[in-house]
Amino acid sequence: MNIESLSAALKTVRTPFYWYDLSLFAATIKACNESSSPYGFHVHYALKANFNDPILDLIAASGMGADCVSGNEVRKAVERGFPSEKIVFAGVGKSDWEMEEALDLNIFAFNCESIEELQVLNELAASKNKVARVAIRINPNVNANTHQYITTGLNENKFGVNTADLEQVISVLRESKNLSFLGLHFHIGSQITDMEVFKSLCIRVNELTAWFEVRNFPVHVLNVGGGLGIDYHEPLKNTIPDFKTYFSIFHKYLEIKPLQQVHFELGRSLVAQCGNLISKVLYIKKGISTNFAIIDAGMTELIRPALYQAWHDISNLTADTSTMKSETTVSEVYDIVGPICESSDLFRKAVELPETRRGDMLIIRSAGAYGQVMTSGYNLRKVAETVYSG
Repeated sequence: MNIESLSAALKTVRTPFYWYDLSLFAATIKACNESSSPYGFHVHYALKANFNDPILDLIAASGMGADCVSGNEVRKAVERGFPSEKIVFAGVGKSDWEMEEALDLNIFAFNCESIEELQVLNELAASKNKVARVAIRINPNVNANTHQYITTGLNENKFGVNTADLEQVISVLRESKNLSFLGLHFHIGSQITDMEVFKSLCIRVNELTAWFEVRNFPVHVLNVGGGLGIDYHEPLKNTIPDFKTYFSIFHKYLEIKPLQQVHFELGRSLVAQCGNLISKVLYIKKGISTNFAIIDAGMTELIRPALYQAWHDISNLTADTSTMKSETTVSEVYDIVGPICESSDLFRKAVELPETRRGDMLIIRSAGAYGQVMTSGYNLRKVAETVYSG
C-alpha cells in the first residue's frame, strides 16, 4: 500500500473518495498473464467490474481482451484501445442498437443467451450484409456455492440457454445464414473461492462440447467465463489471487482439442484489491447497546454491503498511523453506517476499532470491483472523487 500517496490525498481531497493503487493493479495483471500464458489461454477483462480510464488503459496495454455486457461498454473498450478482434459481447438483454453497433465495430464474438436473440441477431446482421460470430451461452446447472444474487449458472437463473433447448438452437443455427457458430460460453457466478466448483464446470463443458461436435458443430472457442474470488477478509495478506491454481485446473480437466481456444472473463480478481473507499467519521453516536460510527460515505458510493451483504475490511487510518496506536490503545466496537436515509445503509456491524472520534479517516478495502461503477445519485449525493497512486 502506497501510504505516502494516500496521506497526501487525505490532506487535499474531500471525502469520500476512491483511492486506487495502480502499482498493485499492474502486479495483479502481470501475475494473471504469467499464470495463463503457458497454456495459451486468452483472458478478457470484464468491464462491468470497473471501467475507469486508467484501469482500462493498463489492461489494454497488457494485451488482454475485453468482455462487455452493454453497447456502451463495447464502445468504451474500443475507445480505450482494445482491438475489436479481442472484444466479446455478452448479456441477456442486448438491444437492437447495441448489437448493430457491435456489428459495425466487427467485434470478435457475440455470446448469445437465448434462441430469440440468435434470430434477431441474424436479421440485424443480414440487414448489414454481415456475418456475426456467435458463441452460445449455455446454462450448465453448476452450483457456484456463492451468494444467490451472483449465482448465474443454475436452471432457475435468467442467464444462458437451458440444455433442454439445445436441439432448437442447432436448428436455428442451421437456418441462420448470417450467423457463424464459433463456440460455447459459460459463466456460473462470481466470487467463487471453492476451486472444486471450476473442476465441476470443466466436466460439464466437456460433455456439452462433445454434444455439439457429434452434431457437426465444431467448437473452436471454449469461453469458460470468470468468477474467481478474492480474499475480502485478509486483503493485506492475500492481495493477489491464486491465478496459478485457477488456470491449472482448467488445463488439467478441460479436454482441449488441437487449435481449440480457451477464453476467460475475469473482472473482480484483477481489480478488486487495488481499490479502496476512504471516508471521514462525521459523528460517534452512543446507542443503548450499540455505538454507531456515522461516516460520510454511504450506499451511494458502495452498495455491495446493502445489496449482497458483502463483507469489507474496515480500518481506522487515523488511529493506525497516530502515536496513540500502542499496546494500551483502547478498542471499541462500532456499527459503521452511512448518511443515507435507508436502514440498509450499513457497511458492517460490530467492527472492533481503536477508539474512534469525529474527523478520523476510515478505509474500506477491496472496493475496486463493483464499487465505484455502481454508485448512484440518490439523495442528490455528490459524486465521489478518484485518486490514483503508483
